[in-house]
Formats: sequence, structure tokens, C-alpha cells
Amino acid sequence: MSFDRLDRVTKREVRDLLGKGWLTHDGMWFLAAADQLGVEAANELNRRAIRGMSEFEVRRLLDTLGVSAEDLVDAGAIATLLEDALALLLPGSVAEHFEVVPGGDRIHWEWEPGACFAYKGMQRAGLLEAYECGVIYRIRCWFEHLGIPADTDPVVGKCLMADDGRCSGDFLIGQGFSR
Repeated sequence: MSFDRLDRVTKREVRDLLGKGWLTHDGMWFLAAADQLGVEAANELNRRAIRGMSEFEVRRLLDTLGVSAEDLVDAGAIATLLEDALALLLPGSVAEHFEVVPGGDRIHWEWEPGACFAYKGMQRAGLLEAYECGVIYRIRCWFEHLGIPADTDPVVGKCLMADDGRCSGDFLIGQGFSR
């Protein structure tokens, strides 16, 4: 086996390959669950899996990025963690279409119109109208496991992009949050 070809693969290419593999698995799992059990059951199982996974994931992200929970003192520090975490987890072709911007006790998120990977996948599968967003839910679970009180405005249940082609909103960091 020649490792010469592997030595030429960049970190970004490896990250993108792994990220795309994970997103494909996630989507195929959801579609199989929806086909076997119905979309409502797939949504419920997806949320349960996200909640369970996110506790481990956020700890691993903190360790990998060299951040402690105590470093997350305000919306700016939390937004930086989100940007870094999403850039690490998502393929560049996906992460570059998502933006987070801190402001006071808010962190604004926005997908470019039509650019969310989950939206595209559910649209192709014909499940968009019934799909409950797992992307924003995953980030909310990170906040929960970090002990950061946060809500979203608007409240995210069904896919926001399905309604008007846009997905944007704010994570509202709990009143009086401080470390």
C-alpha cells in the first residue's frame, strides 16, 4: 500500500470527507426510520439521539478546541465556540453557508437561502413539510449540556426554510447569564 497519495490529502479534505460521510449517514438513517416507522417517529428518535449524542459531542469539542466551559462568559465567547465547532464538524461546503453573529445577549444564526443541508435532503426526500429541525436543536442541546440557558427566536420546530426559503433567528442567552 502506498501512502504517497494519502500524504497529499489536506486536513480540509479529510475533514470534508468525514463530515460529508457523517451527514450522509445521518440523512440515510432518518430516511430509513421515516420509511419504516413514519416521519413523526423518525423526528422523535432523531431528537432523542441528538440529545444523547450532544452531551459527549460538546465535551469532545471543548477538549479538542482547548476551551473550558468557564471560558464561555458571554455571547461573543459562545459564538466563537459555535463557529469553531461547526467549522470542525461540518464540511466546508456546508459550514461556509452558516453564519453566527454575537450581539448583547443574543447570537444570531443564518443560513443562506436554500443552503441548509438538512433542508435540501428533506426536500429531495419529500419529507420537508413534516421534518423537525435537528440542526438548531443540536446546538440548543450543546447549550443545555454546557449549563447555558438559551431559547430561540423564533421557536424552532418544523424546518423554518420550508416556510419561506430562509432559516435565521437568534439564540437568546438566558437573562443574567454569567460565569
